[in-house]
Amino acid sequence: MIKFSLKCGDGHAFDSWFKAGQAFHDLKQRQLVLCPVCGSSDVEKALMAPAVAVRPPVAQAAPPPEAQAPDPTEKLKALRSKIEASSEYVGERFASEARAMYLGDIPDRPIYGEAKPQEAKALIEEGVPVVPLPFIPSRKSN
Repeated sequence: MIKFSLKCGDGHAFDSWFKAGQAFHDLKQRQLVLCPVCGSSDVEKALMAPAVAVRPPVAQAAPPPEAQAPDPTEKLKALRSKIEASSEYVGERFASEARAMYLGDIPDRPIYGEAKPQEAKALIEEGVPVVPLPFIPSRKSN
């Protein structure tokens, strides 16, 4: 996994994790890297300071396993499981379902699904509270 500092065309700065450097370029080319603030797909890598690993002194013992930070991959898996267990998957109907709930046309309920970049941007501009998920729904990953 690699973490990039990103910036959209409107100047919003944010960080995101990618499987590899090429994954960012592939997703960007398909306009799937979106600004979480404005939904813009005009996203570029921002200047970053290099991550320099510092070796701990030899005499220092490793902290006990319970004190070590959890693996980011495990955190994503746990988040995915929680969302899938407590929300309804609506697939490509996500934008229309979210909008209908926001307008009060249908009862509120937790949902997740897919939206095209322009649909997500329209939802954000309308004030519909949506958040991009850091994973592809399992119904799309098989």
